[in-house]
Amino acid sequence: MAKKRTPQERSADPAAQQMIIRAEELGIKTAFDRADDMAPCNIGGSGMCCKQCGMGPCRLTKEGQVGVCGATIDTIQARNLVRAISAGSAAHSDHGRDMAFTLKAAANGEAEGYYIRDVAKLRTVASYYDIEIEGRAPEEIANDLADLYIAQFGQQTGEVVPVIRAPEKRQKIWREQNVIPRGVDREVVEALHRTHIGDDQDAVHILNHAIRTGLADGWAGSMIATDVSD
Repeated sequence: MAKKRTPQERSADPAAQQMIIRAEELGIKTAFDRADDMAPCNIGGSGMCCKQCGMGPCRLTKEGQVGVCGATIDTIQARNLVRAISAGSAAHSDHGRDMAFTLKAAANGEAEGYYIRDVAKLRTVASYYDIEIEGRAPEEIANDLADLYIAQFGQQTGEVVPVIRAPEKRQKIWREQNVIPRGVDREVVEALHRTHIGDDQDAVHILNHAIRTGLADGWAGSMIATDVSD
């Protein structure tokens, strides 16, 4: 069993520390308690375990050892990282998807209690994508913007539109490295496909897709959520 940490060791936030102390007084277990009670697996914690198929888990603990599918330790660690990134990208981006649908519903009067509060921001964001704003009602602009944002999830080719807001120098690097996302869902699905047994075995190639999958979140899904709700 791991050493029990003090509230100060568990969190740097004074408010969280107070809640941890109060939870202990009430006898309520928190994630911090469970983390202290649960000793992590040394093999899994070091990224040397692969459980992507039914023939594993494969634990690579010896020099030069490979998994059932022939995956090296580099391949396994790259796969594990990409799968973690794809899960996070899916979670953040699906929030953005819901925000885009909520924006469309609000624009069409179909979301009770929701309305467009910041028309100036709406016009600014729409102008980034050359959506016509002059002489149009906020609801019309919002409807077009919502359609554009919704399309970023199922898009299969090309580039997700919000990347045009990144610095031009950064866009150039991304294009040179071929890591600009084509569509949010496309990159998450390919991450899972690429890391399954019998597929991509090249660790560097897998990690390149990790960048693309992360960008699908940061420069599409999460950015859409931020634009709509913040």
